Amino acid sequence: MGARKSNSANKRKEAQKTMYFAKLRNVPSSPRKMRYVVDMIRGMEVNRALGVLKFSSKEAAAKVEKLLRSAIANWEQKNERKAEDGELYVSKVFVDEGVTLKRMRPAPQGRGYRIRKRSNHVTLFVDSKKTNDNQE
Repeated sequence: MGARKSNSANKRKEAQKTMYFAKLRNVPSSPRKMRYVVDMIRGMEVNRALGVLKFSSKEAAAKVEKLLRSAIANWEQKNERKAEDGELYVSKVFVDEGVTLKRMRPAPQGRGYRIRKRSNHVTLFVDSKKTNDNQE
């Protein structure tokens, strides 16, 4: 590996140490359906977001709730302490398109219609409000 590439990799690793996130990959639902759920909690305080997800009727909400709990646990692990009430919030969350499985469905007159079974990847970042205030 060249020096420039090595330096940028080291910078990325250092920046990663101060980020608290969780990823959920290859979720078997369409990205559009997942974005509805993710848009509900973007920028919210963590405990409020957990409440919103718990009482949402969407199937994707249960998966995002589990992911949010994982991100909170990652924050607690890196900081070696429990998160206080109102301390954490969902700073960034986005949904990317995953692999699309292509299938055929029988159709009239010997034809076949294509079915696209979509999947997605969700990345959720949490951050504490106190660190944000110190930077500004």
